[in-house]
Amino acid sequence: MKSKIIWTFELIEEIPRVPETYLKHIENTDGLFEIRVQFGNNIYRIFCFFDKGHLIILANAFQKKTQKTAKREIEKALKIKEAYYNEKR
Repeated sequence: MKSKIIWTFELIEEIPRVPETYLKHIENTDGLFEIRVQFGNNIYRIFCFFDKGHLIILANAFQKKTQKTAKREIEKALKIKEAYYNEKR
């Protein structure tokens, strides 16, 4: 699993237009994305956001077991994003 996550990070870093299979904007959020990693039957999501368009900040991760992403996971990622920018100021 670890090598698959690293492979996905490298893919996002190297190609200019990343397919939604690997990186997707979360609807109704201000700049929150999810990195999607599938390993066998397991699906993992890693929330992230961009700083100045280039640097990806990883927020939180979880194993996805249902079709819909849990609101509490999105809220947690948004709180991490807010804390990041507040600390940066």
